[in-house]
This record gives sequence, structure tokens and C-alpha cells, in this order.
Amino acid sequence: MIALPPALSGHRIVPVLVIDDAGFAVDAAAALAAGGIGCVEITLRTPAALAAITAIADAGTSLVGVGTVVTPDDLNRAADAGALFVITPGVDREVIDLARERGLDILPGVATATDVLAVLRSGLRAVKLFPADILGGVDLIAALAGPFPDVAFVPSGGVSPANVASYLAHPNVPAVSGSWMAGRQLLASRDVATIERLSREAVALAGAG
Repeated sequence: MIALPPALSGHRIVPVLVIDDAGFAVDAAAALAAGGIGCVEITLRTPAALAAITAIADAGTSLVGVGTVVTPDDLNRAADAGALFVITPGVDREVIDLARERGLDILPGVATATDVLAVLRSGLRAVKLFPADILGGVDLIAALAGPFPDVAFVPSGGVSPANVASYLAHPNVPAVSGSWMAGRQLLASRDVATIERLSREAVALAGAG
């Protein structure tokens, strides 16, 4: 199995949370953890994101990172809030270098072989493939793994219970990223029981990969 950055090592599922109520962040992370998922990516798509990161970081029960990081300012604000890893939708060398300066692991987003080359030139060997399903899913990963056999691909975008096991069956895929176990509506309704159940089901599917 090709390695993930240290902060994400051992995590097979990285749940993506678009959270509107920071007051529910700790309970949401706890429900994911009760279902067997010990990390969470909070996207910078809502005004509540930074407060949610801080709340989870302060609780200390889950590894918390930040997604949708597109500028150095995004990264600095998330690092100050307590994020331990960074996920970006594309490749930005300034953001990558700043993550290193701040001591954060980073998964840059890639969509092409050219993107992968840019990441490799930065010294990294793990990437987020986004949007994975639209780009070709497992077939694209298999194609990219030919010239890049030592790169870890974390698919994101269109990952679901229907394809999570097939993604994780590929030797270049140590983890997947998805939102189905804690979607925005589940978060809005504070449905911890369903989040925990879907997390358990996701972990079981990941074990089949």
C-alpha cells in the first residue's frame, strides 16, 4: 500500500463536511468516530468552517483538517484554527510551500498527468484526484498509475457506497474522500444516529476494498 502523508496514515476514509453550524461540529465528529472514522475534513465553503475546525481540534477526539484551500490566506486561517492537514482542489506551489512552513501535511488536487508531475516536482507523492468520478474514476487511476507507480491517489468527487470498495481495491488508492456519511442535510438536522450508521457501513465497505 502506497503511503499517505503522516497525519492521514491509517485512515481509509476522509469524510468531507460542509458544515453550517459550528455548534454541531464536535457531535458530528464524535458520530463519525463512533462509526469508526477518526478524521474529518472541514471545507472552507461556509462561514462556520473555521469555528468548526477549532471546536473539533479543541475536543481532541478526531483528527481535523481543512479542504477547499485555494489561497495562502486560507491555509493560514485554517492552521491558526487548528487544522492538521490541508486538502486543495488544485496544485498551487505557494500553498504547498506554506503548508510545509506551517508543519501541515497537504494533499494537492490533481486532474491530469501534468498536475501529478507538478506535485512530484514539489517533493510530494500523495494527491487528491478531483473530481474523480467525472474524470474517469478507477480507470483513470489505473492509467495514471502506469507512469506514476509510486503516487498515492485519494479520489474525491462522486465517491459513494456503490464504488468505494472498487476504488480502495486499487493498490495506488490508500484512502477515499467522500461526504455521503455526513451530508449537509444530515448535519443540518443533527442526525447523529444516521451519521454513525452510515460511517459504520462505510468502514465495512472500505474493509472490502
